[in-house]
Amino acid sequence: TKFRIVKHDSADDTVIQGAAATDKLLGVADALGAAAAADRVDIVMGGIARVEFGGSVTRGDLLTSDANGKAVAAAPSAGSNNRVIGVALVSGVSGDIGFVQISQGSVQG
Repeated sequence: TKFRIVKHDSADDTVIQGAAATDKLLGVADALGAAAAADRVDIVMGGIARVEFGGSVTRGDLLTSDANGKAVAAAPSAGSNNRVIGVALVSGVSGDIGFVQISQGSVQG
């Protein structure tokens, strides 16, 4: 789905929608629309991307994936890790399309 976070699939050169804060997140699907299995899709892996928020986000928050590939603020519990896709450049709420500075990494609670 466009503006959703993606991760590597089981084979090289394939991606699927992110589904958890612990997934090895790769980038964000571009605005070209929804892709069916085996379709090509453009992925933003660096720079600034538009992403759909899955909850309340404040600019400056580190973002990770919810179960639907939407961006949510990373909030790992003590001793746990979250993979992050980048930093929110704008504030918003669930369903908003906002901007993220792509910068893959992880954060520990």
